[in-house]
Amino acid sequence: MKNKKFDSLLFRFAVIFAVFTVVTLVICGFMTYVNQTNIYNAEKEKSIQEVAGYLSSTIQADGSDFIWFQDFFLKHKDEMIEPVNFEDSDDARAEFERLFAEQNPGKILGQNITFDELSPEVQLAYAVYNHEYYLLCFEKAAAQFNLAYTYYVVPVGGLNMCYVLDGVREEKEVGGETRLLLGDIVEEPLEGHQKMWEAWNAGKSPSGYDSYNNEYGKTYAYYMPLYVEGQKLGVIGTEIEIAAVNREILQNTFYQLLSIALVLIICVSIVLYVINRFYISKIKNFSESVRQYSLDKDPGIAGTIEKDATGRDELSALGSQTAAMILELENYMKSLVATTRELTETKQHADAMQEMAIKDALTGIRNKTAYDAEVKRLEWQLEKGDTAFGLAMADLNFLKRINDNYGHEQGNIALKKCCNLICAVFTHSPVFRIGGDEFVIILEGHDYEQVDELVSIFNAELGRIAKEPNLPYWERISVALGYAKYDKRRDGSVSNVFKRADKAMYERKKEMKAVRK
Repeated sequence: MKNKKFDSLLFRFAVIFAVFTVVTLVICGFMTYVNQTNIYNAEKEKSIQEVAGYLSSTIQADGSDFIWFQDFFLKHKDEMIEPVNFEDSDDARAEFERLFAEQNPGKILGQNITFDELSPEVQLAYAVYNHEYYLLCFEKAAAQFNLAYTYYVVPVGGLNMCYVLDGVREEKEVGGETRLLLGDIVEEPLEGHQKMWEAWNAGKSPSGYDSYNNEYGKTYAYYMPLYVEGQKLGVIGTEIEIAAVNREILQNTFYQLLSIALVLIICVSIVLYVINRFYISKIKNFSESVRQYSLDKDPGIAGTIEKDATGRDELSALGSQTAAMILELENYMKSLVATTRELTETKQHADAMQEMAIKDALTGIRNKTAYDAEVKRLEWQLEKGDTAFGLAMADLNFLKRINDNYGHEQGNIALKKCCNLICAVFTHSPVFRIGGDEFVIILEGHDYEQVDELVSIFNAELGRIAKEPNLPYWERISVALGYAKYDKRRDGSVSNVFKRADKAMYERKKEMKAVRK
């Protein structure tokens, strides 16, 4: 006599799910490791390239200041004294500012006095401050992106490289005093440093990497030549530890596989419980219910039915009785689902089109179409006698210069930052982008009553941004803003208010351009 336990659906489902779980884990483990390896290596390679690009941009932003620093460093590095374990450049900066103020009272560096006019003592203090600042930038970039090493080298003759910025601090003793080793000169032969010299000689970042075995283990090194104001100055190097990458890949693969296994086990257990609880134990009752349903079509008898049951299990008894009902219900449900889906997609499409029609794609605020609709509302209010409103015009200065010199992507960044600042100050007012660099603010309620204070806050924030030295040019935005309130003695329509606000904005723009020059 055959064992009915092994013929039961629950046992068969358990075997199928167990095999499925094991096969899934094996396939997922292999695919996860391969994908993690490819993706993670690509991400890390991209990461070290981006870090090199970031460090290059940081230096390039200082322009001629860095050129002066490098020239001075190469000539006077032995005279520069720095502690080994400084954590910030505040002390060096304070020392430079103190000496500069004592020797050059009332003067501003770069405006009415040049670097070359400074005394040797002040020049040395300024060079020490700059070195500590740039070195900290390199070290923070390495720590943030989990890199092994970042550095900046300059050829000094033959195959020798001078480490102007060395992400690994080394110390030396001079007269019994320990200090930071500066400007270490190392011979870097072509063999083993091919990409480093290719970056310098070709003047562009090479494809591929140099591979080193050093105190970090095996590392990949990526190089990028540094250009400042069109002048090639040196080479930026970034290195990543391959062993750390592999360890992280294996660790991620293990945790993902463990998570998948846990989810599969939970899901299989739930499915088996549901099948046993709601199907197998009730299979005989379902058979009688289906027979009764076929006679009187009572919807209260309907339940869950397995239509493809075959073999000697309990579902086989239901096959002939469920066929007609399955076909009828299947066709009905397919038609109902299809109709519902079409209606849902049509409504979603209509909502999306309506949103796109009034929304500015770049900034996310409302556009000229939405502004025109608001103008009609304001005109209607004027007819009712409600005149407590105003318009403010804002225009982003120097957008063409940003686009021409840095690219339209940076121009878009400037536009979005301009928009964010307007929205942050005029929090109670709708803001619209009506042109390439033009924004309109409808002033009502609180913002209408407090407009002078808000304009002062807005201009103060612009002043604060302009003084941030670490921001790139396109983020140090300059915005001209002017406004006008409705005056029934002068304004016959919203259009007149707009013209006066536009005129006030242009007056402010002229003033700001004069100051900018």
